[in-house]
This record gives sequence, structure tokens and C-alpha cells, in this order.
Amino acid sequence: QVQLVESGGGSVQTGGSLRLSCAASGFTFSEYRMGWFRQAPGKEREGIASIFGGRTSSAYADSVKDRFTASQDNAKNTLYLQMNSLKPEDTAMYYCAADYRGGSLLHPSSYIYWGQGTQVTVSS
Repeated sequence: QVQLVESGGGSVQTGGSLRLSCAASGFTFSEYRMGWFRQAPGKEREGIASIFGGRTSSAYADSVKDRFTASQDNAKNTLYLQMNSLKPEDTAMYYCAADYRGGSLLHPSSYIYWGQGTQVTVSS
């Protein structure tokens, strides 16, 4: 069965960096568009990055553009999110998602499979 497992979250100070990983199994990783989402307490889940075929087809939310970079290693079946210049407003639970089924690349309803999330906390 499809499984997505995120890791790499933690606590950092403003301006710091983190790299999140999402280990995928149960499907042909290289053939599926993947997404990164986040959800802060009391807020809706927000799409922040979508990637397919390495970086050849990617999309980012304006809130993270030029700070976050999504990438993938097909040999390891792993999706990454490099997060630089972190801000307190980036604090959220971060999720990876797989199997894009159409619609907005950054809308949660466009993806079928989800991981359990990893927490990122940025302090000022």
C-alpha cells in the first residue's frame, strides 16, 4: 500500500534552515506528482510546493517562493523540502502528498495520499 513518511522537522530560530524528507513506498515514485503542504493551528491546510520530474515541473506558493525548494531523489524514493530563511509564520505541521488527480497543483483536494506530518517551529 502507499506510504508516505515525513521527517526532518524541528525547532529553529528565525533565519535558520531545515530540510524535510518524505520517504515514499508502495507506488512508482518517479511517475507521480508530489506536493508539500502545511497547516498551522486554527488555519486551513496550505499548499506550498508541487514537483514532478525533478525540478522540471514545479510550483510554489508566493509565501515560500525563493526561500523553499522542493526536490526528489528517484533512486531513494524520497521527496525533499529545503527551507531557508525561516520565519515564525512558517511554524506549522508539514505534510507531503502524492498522486495528483487534477485541479490546482497547490490545493489539498488535488492529492490522494498523505503522510502523517512533521512539526516545524520557528522562534523569533
